[in-house]
Amino acid sequence: MQSILFVCLGNICRSPLADGIANKIARENDLELYIDSAGTSAFHKGEPPCENSQKVAQKYGIDISALKSRPIVPKDLEEFDIVVTMDEQNKKDLLSYGFKKVYKLGEFGGLGNADIPDPYYYKGFKGFELVYEMIEKGVKDLLDKVENAKLDKK
Repeated sequence: MQSILFVCLGNICRSPLADGIANKIARENDLELYIDSAGTSAFHKGEPPCENSQKVAQKYGIDISALKSRPIVPKDLEEFDIVVTMDEQNKKDLLSYGFKKVYKLGEFGGLGNADIPDPYYYKGFKGFELVYEMIEKGVKDLLDKVENAKLDKK
């Protein structure tokens, strides 16, 4: 079974959304994937996704309330075939931790290699909707490439 890890800074906004969206798509399409998310920091270790991430996910029929923030750990280097970050700083951090092959979600879905902005710093809910749409586009394309073996792993 292939494994995908989505990573952002605190693992309470963007990467839990990517985790939830990917798991929903995988279930709906009978894809055998192990999907998880983590943060480059331990700021929010053990906390659920932020309220607005949960709300926007729920709006699209996805429940991420049971997810808990966790930091990257050394075993992630071995456990995951594909590692996908939300922005360039996350990618640089993971490469410095020893990850060899790291993608940025903005490389997929026609997003022009854009960073997925951190909606935590937006005022109001609109930023979370924008980020959800970006993540969904990227994740759909990523999973299509994974399913059709068009993606280099590790």
